[in-house]
Amino acid sequence: MFEATTILAYKGANKAVIGGDGQVTFGTSILKGNATKIRKLYHGKILAGFAGSTADAFNLFDMFEGILEQKKGDLFKSVIEFSKEWRKDKMLRRLEAMMLVLNQEHLFILSGTGDVVEPEDGKIAAIGSGGNFALSAARALFRHANLEEETLVKESLLIASELCIYTNANIKTFVLED
Repeated sequence: MFEATTILAYKGANKAVIGGDGQVTFGTSILKGNATKIRKLYHGKILAGFAGSTADAFNLFDMFEGILEQKKGDLFKSVIEFSKEWRKDKMLRRLEAMMLVLNQEHLFILSGTGDVVEPEDGKIAAIGSGGNFALSAARALFRHANLEEETLVKESLLIASELCIYTNANIKTFVLED
């Protein structure tokens, strides 16, 4: 787990949403409170977010975006190829970052060891130091409230920010709609 951030993704019935907080931490200090750790990739059709070292994450974003282009935006094929490349490269295996990627059909966690994990429910996933807090909140809200997808993500991240010292309440989201 990274003491870095919180990223939450939710693939709902009508929308796919990713959100993240804005805190950048270095040791015991907050360096920045309004960073953007989520992106739209492949002509705005793929959402991605990272937790971990910022420099490592930018390298991973660039590499993943290149693979998305080669695979013509096919997220499933892209994450498989990405994991192969990640595992083969000695430098990449040492990167301290994780990614969440999703579109309307798929949601994947890409780990720092090159693993590709599709969440059991296929709907909700979180990474980062506050990931378990955000994931728990999102599952509870999904089961017991009738919230629009983006609201569910924002509220879950706000709950995580109340519990995790590496997560702040400066929440940003991106949305894909049908």
